[in-house]
Amino acid sequence: MHEDKAEPQSGSDGKPEGTASEVFSAFLKLGVTSFGGPIAHLGYFRDELVQRRQWVSEERYADLVALCQFLPGPASSQVGFALGLLRAGPLGALAAFTAFTLPSALILIAFAYGADAFGGPVGLGLIHGLKLVAVAVVAQAVWGMAQNLCPDKERAAIAVISVFIVTFLAGAGGQILAILFGVGVGFAVLRTPSLSGERHMRFPVSGPVAAVCFALFLVLLIGVPLVAGGATDTALSVFDGFYRAGALVFGGGHVVLPLLQSEVVATGWLSSESFLAGYGAAQAMPGPLFTFASYLGAAMSEPIGGLLGALVATIAVFLPGFLLLIAALPFWNVIALRADARAAMRGANAAVVGILAAALYNPVWTSAVLGPADFAVALAGFILLVRWKLAPWIVVVLLGAAGVALKLLLG
Repeated sequence: MHEDKAEPQSGSDGKPEGTASEVFSAFLKLGVTSFGGPIAHLGYFRDELVQRRQWVSEERYADLVALCQFLPGPASSQVGFALGLLRAGPLGALAAFTAFTLPSALILIAFAYGADAFGGPVGLGLIHGLKLVAVAVVAQAVWGMAQNLCPDKERAAIAVISVFIVTFLAGAGGQILAILFGVGVGFAVLRTPSLSGERHMRFPVSGPVAAVCFALFLVLLIGVPLVAGGATDTALSVFDGFYRAGALVFGGGHVVLPLLQSEVVATGWLSSESFLAGYGAAQAMPGPLFTFASYLGAAMSEPIGGLLGALVATIAVFLPGFLLLIAALPFWNVIALRADARAAMRGANAAVVGILAAALYNPVWTSAVLGPADFAVALAGFILLVRWKLAPWIVVVLLGAAGVALKLLLG
């Protein structure tokens, strides 16, 4: 049976090996080029931080993805937050979140003030081209991760069965079940002797800090509604609505949309038309889809709006996912050293490959590839990434232009 390679990696002893400015620079690049939603973001992260910068190994990266799939909140942003924490400590985590989130948040705030930059055939073609970029990026991620994380028939079988699980049981429940399946099979059949040279990620989070974060998560989830007293006309009620939406969502950015709609439309804070207009613009943005909250906060006229509303909504929707992630990391530090836990994670990593493969088809492929020309453009993007080794931002530019050309030529 295949044995995993032992390879050193940054932060394996719990000490950051980078700087916050380095993390900010890396994630700012990702924040302006990572189009296509949370699954595509994981592909961009892998290309930039695992393949190019080698901050962590392929296996450890997949470990993080599996962990964040278990937790409520924006999975790709949580993975980025954890990578920033690993690389440069708490300041690195803050730098990763800020740099990855800020570009799309600022654009959506501008859109809330009336910037209509995505109308007409050029805008629609650009949006479609960016969807085709997501097809190429996710396909590259699935291809590369399958080669590294499914090197034997056992893990290949886990990945394939995971595709069936998430296909027939849609939503976050299917993803969690697939990972649990991978954990169980890995624990049973993928045990190998621990390699003496193998090193593990250790996050700089202590048990007391984790306990405080978990307590704060509960206090905000339970206490803020009690303090607000059912009111819908205060800044505290806005924080409460967005915080609960972020705390209760599994499965990524798209799942949070109905929760946000019930908070801002049903309360009369925003019209349904404005909500849908912002949702359309959010689809075209790089970075996390959770920055849709920035648009909503800025577009509301009451109880707060503008820049203050955007700031409150953005912080509130991201905060619960990060608090839960910090609370989980010390347990991660402990279990990662156990041979049986490593076997279980090998199975979970194979399941992650299956989850990404299923997502490559739906929603990435089904929403982007609508005809032969779309297929040809997406395939060209995949070849440019895999064989030509072009940087993702170059592929974004090329396929965005191709989307505009197709729209103008074919309608």
